[in-house]
Amino acid sequence: MKSITIHGLDEQLEKLLKDKAKSNATSLNKTIKGLLEEALGVRVKSNPVHRKYFAEFCGIWTKSDLDEFKRISKGFREIDSEDWQ
Repeated sequence: MKSITIHGLDEQLEKLLKDKAKSNATSLNKTIKGLLEEALGVRVKSNPVHRKYFAEFCGIWTKSDLDEFKRISKGFREIDSEDWQ
């Protein structure tokens, strides 16, 4: 497995990382790997506390609902270059 060295971390970021590792009772290395996995979508962040608030909305879309949503929202995925001038 590869190793990566990160240079130039400021003290505040270092403290936040160490505090998170300590609160999770994990190593600094494992904490950083977990944060990277979540940020890059390799591992979905699990938050069962908040999940219960949305349980009524889970699993209620049919395939045709999804197809309609994709059709209606297709324009949201298009970039208007004039907006970025």
